Amino acid sequence: MTSSPPPHRTQLGPLLVRHRLARGWSQRRAAAELCAAAGVATLSRHEVSRWERQRRVPGSFWLGWLAVVLDAPAAVLTEAAVRARRTGPPAAAGSGRHGGGGARPGGRTGPGRAGKTTRGGGARAVATR
Repeated sequence: MTSSPPPHRTQLGPLLVRHRLARGWSQRRAAAELCAAAGVATLSRHEVSRWERQRRVPGSFWLGWLAVVLDAPAAVLTEAAVRARRTGPPAAAGSGRHGGGGARPGGRTGPGRAGKTTRGGGARAVATR
């Protein structure tokens, strides 16, 4: 039987997810609740997603509001955020926007289509008479 780590050693992302889901909220709802509590309208569900995936770490302003809105211990959230900043984001399957090691989706490796080559960055060869 595997036991979960003590709450004070949990990573920030899973901790936020657990508290959000305990309330039955979507990421959109969590963002809306945070905005309403903080009196700002600049937080989107995308930022909540980044926090939960540990791609970003919320600053002290949002950590304080997360503690209030999610009814989570502020000290636990702060400690988890400090650890997340120290260790950095988790290793991803690949790097970059599309998750590959430089290859584009669909196997494309350049501006042309897969399996075809292009000349001059996508310029077509023009026959001259």
